[in-house]
Amino acid sequence: MLQENLYQPFEIEYRECTECPIDPHKHNFFELVYIVEGSGMQCVNKNQLPYSPGKLFLVMPQDCHSFDVQESTKFFFIRFNNIYLKNQHKDWIQQLEFIFQNHNHLPGCILKNKNDKPLVKALVEALIRELVNQQPYHREMAQQIVNTMIMVIARNILLQMPEQPKHPAKQDASMNILHYIHENIYTPEKLRAEQIAAHFNISPTYLSEYFKRNNGDSLQQYITQYKLKLVETRLQYSSMRVGEIADELGFTDESHLNRMFKKYKGVNPSAYRKELQLQAN
Repeated sequence: MLQENLYQPFEIEYRECTECPIDPHKHNFFELVYIVEGSGMQCVNKNQLPYSPGKLFLVMPQDCHSFDVQESTKFFFIRFNNIYLKNQHKDWIQQLEFIFQNHNHLPGCILKNKNDKPLVKALVEALIRELVNQQPYHREMAQQIVNTMIMVIARNILLQMPEQPKHPAKQDASMNILHYIHENIYTPEKLRAEQIAAHFNISPTYLSEYFKRNNGDSLQQYITQYKLKLVETRLQYSSMRVGEIADELGFTDESHLNRMFKKYKGVNPSAYRKELQLQAN
């Protein structure tokens, strides 16, 4: 199977295909595919779904995907890799957690918020103008627009989080607690059960029982698991040292993080990062 590589931090491409399919292939980078015109079928990891104008697809590294073009199609591609992500500001990376921690989202159009569809269309049209006109600072302008596109995707992936309890009141309460945890994951003092309970005006005992009943894990288990997933993100998509990651996510020290991560993944963070680097080469 064809393996495509990206030799620069990001690139954009505007391509028209007629009858020939885009054969199955894999990437070592992230790819956004926007359908400007045309129709056909998209296949991602053996899942097939129709595509049409206005659809936006997110293809993760090592996904196997292809397009069967049924009607002449204009594709717009945005590709970016780990180097691109590592060059962004830490706060920006933190805002992208939902892309990396929910990358097993269902295949198909990533746009679930209908209000984002005209926004994405306008952003793509702006990128096409920058690509065609090649005016001064066109690459810097394109990068800013690409960053906006990535943030739109993060917002839409948030809307695809696993379904919570069917009762609306329970769903809202459970989601509010999860959102509180995600928003304050870098502020350990706000993640104590007493602090969370006080924020939602309930008792700590009820909070613990309610959280486990609706999410499967205990409150502390969920917070720890979420932090360790974020550690994976840092190891893969940043050049931060292990000690810096431990400090950012509120572990006692680097040794504490090493112990927790080894229990979680079977190897320490440094070994895990080396494995990722070997796989990428």
